This record gives sequence, C-alpha cells and structure tokens, in this order.
Amino acid sequence: MKKNPVKIIFYTILIGYTLVTLFPFLWALSASFKTYKEITGGGLNIIPKIFTLNAYRRLFLIDENFPRWIVNSIFLSTLGTAINVFLNSLAGYSLARLSFRGKNFIFYLILATIMIPGQVLLIPNYLIVKNLGLLNSYSAVILPSAVNATYIFMMRQFYINFPKQIEEAAALDGLGRFGIFFRIALPVSMPAIATQAVFIFLGFWNEFLKPKLYLTSPQKYPLTVGLQSMMSRYNGITQWDEVMSGSVISLIPILLIYIVLNKYFMKGIRTSAEK
Repeated sequence: MKKNPVKIIFYTILIGYTLVTLFPFLWALSASFKTYKEITGGGLNIIPKIFTLNAYRRLFLIDENFPRWIVNSIFLSTLGTAINVFLNSLAGYSLARLSFRGKNFIFYLILATIMIPGQVLLIPNYLIVKNLGLLNSYSAVILPSAVNATYIFMMRQFYINFPKQIEEAAALDGLGRFGIFFRIALPVSMPAIATQAVFIFLGFWNEFLKPKLYLTSPQKYPLTVGLQSMMSRYNGITQWDEVMSGSVISLIPILLIYIVLNKYFMKGIRTSAEK
C-alpha cells in the first residue's frame, strides 16, 4: 500500500462515487416498503421504520390499469427491439457486403441523421403519424423508431470485418444471399446483436415523450406514462409509496434482460471497442 498511494486515492474516489450513485436507488427501494407518512416526513433512512407491502397490494389488487401498463411496456419494448434488431442488422449487412449504385451516399445520409436532435423531429413525426391515422395506436410509437442509425453503423462495421471466405464457402454449398445472411452472418453476430438489443430494449422501456404524445387512452399507456399519470390522480396529491413501488417494478425487466444477455453483451462491448 505504501508503494501505490495513487491507486488508494483512485479507489477511494471510485468507492465514494459508487456510494453516492447507489444511494438514490437504495432509498427508492426502501421507500417502496415505507408508509406514505414516513416518506413525506423527510427522513433519509434506508431501513423502513414500519415495513409494509400496502403500496404493492394497491398497485396489483386495486389499480386495474397497473398490470396492463406492465404488459403494454413489455409488448412495446419486445416488438420494437425485435424489429430494430432485424432491420438494423439487415441494413448493416447490405451496406457492408452488397454492391449497388449510391451505397456510399445512402450510408453517409444515414450517418447524417445521427446529428439531428430527436426533439426537432417531434412535430414532423406527429403530423405524419396523424395523417396516417395511427394516433392512439402502438404503431405510432414503434414505426418512427423502427430503425436506428447508430446500430446500423455498428452492424456495418461488424460485417465489414467478418471473413468473406466463410460466405464464399457457403455460396459454394448452394446458399443464396438471404441464406448466407440468416444462416451464417446473423448467428455469428450474436454479440453485436445482444449489445444493441439491450440498449434498444432499454430505450423503448424508458421511452416517455413519444407514448405521451401519441397515446391518449390510459389503457394503452406504457409503464412510464402510467407512473406519471399516477402522480396527479389523487386530487393533486402524489402517493409516493405507490410511485416508488412502481419504479422498483419497472427496473426488474431491465435487470433480467441484462442478466440473460450479459455474456453476449460484454463480448459485444469488447468487440466494438477493439474495432
């Protein structure tokens, strides 16, 4: 320890930062088991004075919309992620392997869209969705986000570094272009796919502005919009115990997705960094 004072200082800072970052999550978890009176009392204690599950009971047994909001979020996130992963991978493979006129122009045009802030596109997207008659439908949330330029670029870079000899051998065995993509290229790109799937799922799960803008029926709300609507339905009094309980529940699918895809996710991060 005497030889590494810099390392001691460095780890002390990291541990302190970790505690500061972790405390709000621990407090939110603790608050979900507290009474409303204890939460509004202003205390910062982690261990509840009175441990109760009343907030969870009210959410699942009394509030008929809350379970529906969870199902809506799972449906939107799963379907949106599946469409994104497929289209991003297909576009990335096409830009990496196919030769056609205007390929570079299309690639640079896709990259240019990354520089456009999403807020600038809210009004044009809303007008398009309205003219298509898709307001108050899940298509209004999924279709404008069906592809992602960042992950198209990532998949293109992955497939550019994929050995052509494997594809040539598959072609000699009689596979066509689609067969090579679905049976060769797509399976070996699982690390990159898992990486984008985690981030895309997280983006759909935490999306608030688009569902709030496009969806008007409370029965169709995802969990993010539903939790926000809970904050004003009791005559302007926010039931913080219910809000904290709903927030804790909203973290569970993200943790499960990360645990399941952790192996591929970390491998994809390392591969992207190396490339």
